[in-house]
Amino acid sequence: MLALIVGAGGLPAELVRQLKTPPLICALEGFDPDVVKVDRRFCLEQLGTLLSDLRQDGITEICLAGAIRRPVIDPTRIDAATMPLVPVLQQAILSGDDGALRGVISIFENAGFAVRAAHQIAPDLLPAAGCETDRQPEPFHRDDAVRADAIMDALSAVDVGQGCVVHKGQALALESVYGTDWMLDTLVARPDQGGGLLFKAPKMAQDRRVDLPTIGPGTVRVAAAAGLDGVVIQRGGVLVLEHAAVRQACDRAGLFLWIRDKVG
Repeated sequence: MLALIVGAGGLPAELVRQLKTPPLICALEGFDPDVVKVDRRFCLEQLGTLLSDLRQDGITEICLAGAIRRPVIDPTRIDAATMPLVPVLQQAILSGDDGALRGVISIFENAGFAVRAAHQIAPDLLPAAGCETDRQPEPFHRDDAVRADAIMDALSAVDVGQGCVVHKGQALALESVYGTDWMLDTLVARPDQGGGLLFKAPKMAQDRRVDLPTIGPGTVRVAAAAGLDGVVIQRGGVLVLEHAAVRQACDRAGLFLWIRDKVG
C-alpha cells in the first residue's frame, strides 16, 4: 500500500489522477498540495509517530512529491518517537538539497518503507525525446542548449539549482532556492529584445527518486512573459505535468518544447 508524503504544487494531484488505487495522502503542516484532499497532516517534530502510524495502516511504500521549504524544528514539539531521529533531521536541514533529501530518504528506508519515485508510479510524467510543438529549435538554440547543459553540470558540483536561462551563449539567470518561476520573473523587465531558452535538468549526482525538476503549463506562461523562445528539458530527468496542456500552451505562446537527450 502506498502513501504520498506531499508538499505544495501540482505533482501530488497528477499522481493521484494517474494511480488506479487511491494512496494515503500525508502533508507536512503548512505545505498542502493543490486540489488534493489531505488524509493526514503531520509536523516534522512528530515524524517518528507518523512512521509508526503508517506501519500500522499497512503502508509499505512511500513517494515524496511536492515542494516544501526547510522547516525549523521546534524542540518543544518533539515527541518520544521522533527523538532518535533528531540528529538525522538536524543534519539534513543543515545540508545542501541533495544531502537533505538523502537524509530524509534514509529515515523512511530505515523504518522499513520502500521509497519510490514519482515517475515509477506514473511513467507518463517523463515524455519521450523530441519536439512536438509547432515551433522548432533553431541551430543557435541547439548551441545554447549545449551551453546550458554545461552550466547545469557546473552548478551540480556545488548543489545549486536545476535550471538556467541561456541566450547567445550567455547565462541570463540561474535557478536558486526561490525556484524557476522566481528566476523567470527576474527577466520580465530584461533590457534586451528577448530570446533565449529555459533549460531544466536534474543534478548529476542527485537521487532521482525525489525532487526531480518539474514543469507544467504555468512554467510556459512565465517563460513567455520572460521573452524566451522555448523550453528545453533533459529526457528522463524532468517531470512534465499536464503534458498536452504544456504543448498547447507553448503553441499558443509561440514557444518550442524540446525534450533533449543529454549528450556525453
